[in-house]
Amino acid sequence: MRAALLILALAFAGSAIAGGNAEKGKAKAAQVCAACHGADGAKPVAPENPILAGQYADYIVKALSDYKSGKRANPVMKAFAEQLSKQDIDDVAAWFSGQKSSLHFQR
Repeated sequence: MRAALLILALAFAGSAIAGGNAEKGKAKAAQVCAACHGADGAKPVAPENPILAGQYADYIVKALSDYKSGKRANPVMKAFAEQLSKQDIDDVAAWFSGQKSSLHFQR
């Protein structure tokens, strides 16, 4: 039983460590995302563009991966997501998830 719990704990620890690099994500977001979502993802240029700042990293990863694969249909987002590697997606998600926004209460 203890061995199973240890294996499970190590599996979750590994996935947490495998997250993105926010600084690299900031640079990639400036190249790919900022024109529509704003520099920090908090001020989109149009109301139909979502706020990305403060969004959960796993949600951003899932959304970008789905745009890239075609699971989510949006030709503009698909074109941008196709440019991103898996690491780029993780990095961008790390950057935006760490930014402040009106998505949640800021203390």
